[in-house]
Amino acid sequence: MEIKNIRNFVIIAHIDHGKSTLADRFLEITKTIDKRVFQNQYLDRMDLERERGITIKMQPVRMIYQLPVIKNFDKSQENNFILNLIDTPGHVDFYYEVSRSLKAVEGAILLVDLKAGIQAQTLANLNRALEENLVIIPVLNKIDLANNQEEINDLKKELAKLIGCEEEQVLTISAKTGEGVEGLLKEVIFKIPEPFGNINKPLKALVFDSFYDKYKGAIAYLRIFDGVLTKNDLVYFMKTETTSEVLEVGIFSPEFKEIDVLKAGEIGYLATGLKDLSKVRVGDTVTKINADKNLTSITSKIIEKTISGIEPFEGYKEPQPVVFVSMYPENANEFENLKTSLEKLRLNDYSLYFAIEKNSIMGQGFRVGTLGNLHLEIVKERLKREFNLNPIISTPSVKYRVELSNGLEKEIFSASEITSQDKVIKFLEQWVKGEIITPNEYLSPILNLLHSHRGYSTSLENLSTRFGNLIINFEMPLSELIKDFYDLLKGISSGYASLSYQLIDYRIGDLVKLQILINGEIVEAFSRIVPREKAREIGLIIIEKLKEKLEPELFPVPIQAAINSEIIARVTLPALKKNVTSHLYGGDRSRKMKLWQKQKRGKKKLAQKGKVNLPPDLYFEIFKNTK
Repeated sequence: MEIKNIRNFVIIAHIDHGKSTLADRFLEITKTIDKRVFQNQYLDRMDLERERGITIKMQPVRMIYQLPVIKNFDKSQENNFILNLIDTPGHVDFYYEVSRSLKAVEGAILLVDLKAGIQAQTLANLNRALEENLVIIPVLNKIDLANNQEEINDLKKELAKLIGCEEEQVLTISAKTGEGVEGLLKEVIFKIPEPFGNINKPLKALVFDSFYDKYKGAIAYLRIFDGVLTKNDLVYFMKTETTSEVLEVGIFSPEFKEIDVLKAGEIGYLATGLKDLSKVRVGDTVTKINADKNLTSITSKIIEKTISGIEPFEGYKEPQPVVFVSMYPENANEFENLKTSLEKLRLNDYSLYFAIEKNSIMGQGFRVGTLGNLHLEIVKERLKREFNLNPIISTPSVKYRVELSNGLEKEIFSASEITSQDKVIKFLEQWVKGEIITPNEYLSPILNLLHSHRGYSTSLENLSTRFGNLIINFEMPLSELIKDFYDLLKGISSGYASLSYQLIDYRIGDLVKLQILINGEIVEAFSRIVPREKAREIGLIIIEKLKEKLEPELFPVPIQAAINSEIIARVTLPALKKNVTSHLYGGDRSRKMKLWQKQKRGKKKLAQKGKVNLPPDLYFEIFKNTK
């Protein structure tokens, strides 16, 4: 099929606005999936996606659509079209999936739920699509739930104003019933431009995703911009400087389906046979080596000649983990098993980060970084389901920077990495900027919530007259956002508020290293970086929990919270009581007094020399739920 009959597009929307349902209707209309195997949310391939009703991983699919004969349409053009759709996630934690897919297409369907209206991720995804100069097709979904036509018209006006188009250009559909969906497919053909590219030029393809298969090795998801790609070709990945023979090329139907050739304008995959997925980097540029079909015969001169004149794509920014946790196996002998499981997850989850770390109490474990709390939940759930592991996970934290007295700046993930508080001149913490869309009646409590989390509003805008929605633009520390901010936001807005954010810069924070002392000894495993104003409150919570969880000793145990050797809070774990006079009866009281005094001296001596044994699970008992 000619390049003029190809359309590449994505569906972008806020979570729960009907992307997966719309994709189902497309698959039905184009008869891409046999009715016998079809099921709802067909492109959501993971059980977790179906159970939670969300899309976690982008999914490409190729559909063939035969356009009916329409008046005023160029009849000289063939009526069969290749429609390459990429279904994308809607949750803010998976924004990276959206940004990658936008690089591979020319257009986007912006889907808005009629009952929910324009939400935070609607705006965020729209802005990303506009930055890529994509053609936007605005669509109102769930019109079958409309109370009247006026309700539909009002939101069409608001969406048209947001996009900057005519009201008549906003399409209305019901993905559930199928109403208007075939008309939307025709609009995709008419409005989204054909992909640019030339099959006669040298191969130039973009890697927009990757996958690891134990039989075919690293698989690159490609958008072919120029040239053609066939089986047994020799290809070169320009960023990683890796050569490979093409074991297989194919398309997404949505399962992998091998074909003979991929041409300019098409979306498909390339099986490399490489056992190291890091050699197939997202954002890399792939070209073809014109040489004998033998990898060993390729020299640096041949490669230089191959890539001369080919300008590599700028690529994508590496995904930056924002939430970090300490992850330890329940049993120390499961460490290697947990390591292997994380490595396998990393093969198909490019944004997952992990590194080995050691803890004075827990031993060896991992520092794991994810794109957000939901992403962390998905990782933990996959470890449980796919590998039968239930690791112990600490409270989520963020990355900080500290400026030291020697002029150096250091990145740290936990307070225990600061060896001496006196050497730290200042702490810097990551900040975010974002948008909260909410009905105006919740404005005051949301502003109070921002203030209590060390954030502030930068501006307010009216968004919707029908819903009475406002856009609150805000900035706040990332550490405050990841704790409980989202849950509290949903709670005080009765679930109506939505949130999107992006990382901005590091700013000086009034932060301190909170230390915990047990019987006068600092236990670094319990140290934390906290805002100075909240240090005593957090310290009290920790030492009260320690008092509750620790077993009593034969002597009183002081438990203290300190900042720079200054004690800011203290509790005492009482000593075990032993009746040393139980064997005495009658007689002079002075005999009992002597035994009591002797016991008192013994406890004092024990308090000076005695050690408190901390069980390994105490660390997580204290921190896994401490905000």
